[in-house]
Amino acid sequence: MKFGVVIFPGSNCDHDAYHVISKVIGQPVDFIWHKDTNLDGFDAVILPGGFSYGDYLRTGAIARFSPVMTPLKQYAADGGLVIGICNGFQILCESGLLPGALLRNRGLKYICEHVNLRVAQTDTPFTGCYQAGDVLSVPIAHGEGNYFCDDATLNELERERRVIFRYSEPNGDISDAANPNGSRNNIAGICNAERNVLGMMPHPERAAEGALLSKDGRSVFLSMADYLRPLLRKAA
Repeated sequence: MKFGVVIFPGSNCDHDAYHVISKVIGQPVDFIWHKDTNLDGFDAVILPGGFSYGDYLRTGAIARFSPVMTPLKQYAADGGLVIGICNGFQILCESGLLPGALLRNRGLKYICEHVNLRVAQTDTPFTGCYQAGDVLSVPIAHGEGNYFCDDATLNELERERRVIFRYSEPNGDISDAANPNGSRNNIAGICNAERNVLGMMPHPERAAEGALLSKDGRSVFLSMADYLRPLLRKAA
């Protein structure tokens, strides 16, 4: 299998994601320049965190027009795995691959700290190695992580079990006090209806090794590899 990490002007977590896939998960991975238009040969694509195009308009609003996004939309429509982390989540929302928007944090301040996440759903390619209700310690680092959507979209996300991660207390309880940025219903990550596109604000690649104080994020990438392995074996 082969992973791809997209580099936009202003990406700063691209090498973190590359390291986790190549050294921690032990899978082949290549960088994908934002002007590339060929995603052939990639079995999963990562949109990393950072400040694409300097966030000069809105977070992700300029990156949505990068040449790579046209084939990425078709790639996702064809069932390819796509995960957007932090700025990557913002880009997925701006491009219409995921619903909603990421607004300024309710305190209007940049937040960089470890938070607790409750795993809400395990029937996705990104969470198969977790148990429902697991509580993870994963860092956030954003100024615009306040997930917002209208009531109809929120009801659809909840009804279709597309909220994958929620900010929680250490014991898994969902509370406003555990919500670092004001996201609706403590939403920290959602997927599309087909469950092959995931966006999440916390950084699992920064919680994949013991030296980083938590290994809880590693299983996001292990889940992707486990999901792909039998599919690729069958295709071969």
